[in-house]
Amino acid sequence: MNTMKWLLRREFWEHKGGFVWAPLIAAIIMVVLVAGMVGYGVSTDKFSTDSITVRVGGEEVQRTKMATLATGHSRTEMASVAANNYIAIGAPVFIVLPTVAFFYFLAALYDDRRDRSILFWKSLPISDTNTVLSKLLTGLLLAPVITVGIASAAAFVILILAGIAVSAQGINLFAPVLSNVNLYLSPVYLLAMIPVYILWALPTAGWLLLVSSWAKSKVFLWAVGVPLIVAVLLKWLDYMLALYGTTINADWIINNVLETLLLGLVPGAWFMDGGTALPVSNGHGVNMLSVLGASWGSLARPELWVGAAAGVAMIVGAIRLRRWRDEG
Repeated sequence: MNTMKWLLRREFWEHKGGFVWAPLIAAIIMVVLVAGMVGYGVSTDKFSTDSITVRVGGEEVQRTKMATLATGHSRTEMASVAANNYIAIGAPVFIVLPTVAFFYFLAALYDDRRDRSILFWKSLPISDTNTVLSKLLTGLLLAPVITVGIASAAAFVILILAGIAVSAQGINLFAPVLSNVNLYLSPVYLLAMIPVYILWALPTAGWLLLVSSWAKSKVFLWAVGVPLIVAVLLKWLDYMLALYGTTINADWIINNVLETLLLGLVPGAWFMDGGTALPVSNGHGVNMLSVLGASWGSLARPELWVGAAAGVAMIVGAIRLRRWRDEG
C-alpha cells in the first residue's frame, strides 16, 4: 500500500500540469469572462433596466418592472433551478478531462521506454502490476476527482456572479439559493458518479495502455488510426456484402466496439449512445439526483460489463508487455 501511495504521488507530480493546471486555467478563463460581463453590465447599468417587454405571439402585451415579476413563489423556483443546475456551468472544465486522460494513458508506458527510464524503474523493487495500476488509478480516479473539485468551485463562483447580476435588477436570490441543500449536494452527486465513469472508461484506458506498452513509435496513429481504418474497412465490407443481400451490421460494430475504444473517457458517455436516457427537465431543470440514479442504472446494461472485461484483459496485456518491452 505504501508503494502504491508513492507511485500515485509520482504520477501526480509528473503530470500536475495536465491534471491540475489545464482544468484550472479553463476554470479561471470562464470565471474571468463571466466576471467581466457582470462588471461591464453593472458599471453601465445594463442590468438595471427599469422595465422589460413581455411578448406573446410576437406582440407586446405588457411592460413591467423586472423585480415585480419575482414574487416569493417565483424566487423560490428560480433559486431551485439555480441550485439544481449550477454545476452544469462547469461543463467546459469537464471537456478538459477526456483530452488530458487520453494523452496521459497514451504516453503512460511509451515514454518510459522512449527515454529509457524504464531501466531505472525496473531496477527498483516495484512490480509492473503496481506501476500500471498506479497509472490507471491516476487517470481514472485522481484526475476526475480533481476535475470535479475545480469545476464545482468555478461553477459556484459563476453562480455568485450571476446572483450579483440579478441583484442589479432588484431580485435577491442569495438567501434561497444558499439555503437550498442541492447547492451543496450537487458536487457530491458528481463524485458518486465516478465509479460508473471508471467502469465505462475501462475499455478506452485499457486500449490506450496496451498501445502505449506495445508501439515502438507513432502511438497516436496506432491508437486512433487502427480503429478508424477498421471502421472504414467494415463499412466497405458491409457495402460489398449488401450487393449480395447480406450484411455484417458494420454500424453496430462501429457504435458499440470502436467508439467504446476511443470515447469511453468522455464523462457521461453512457448517455451518448441512447442506451441510457438522460432525465428530462421538470420545469426546475434536471435534478442532479435523478442524473445520478440514471447513471448507476446504466450498470444494468450488458455491454458495460463486456467492455469492462475487455478493458481489464487489455490492461493485463499491457502489464505483461511491460515486462519485456523495454527497448527505446
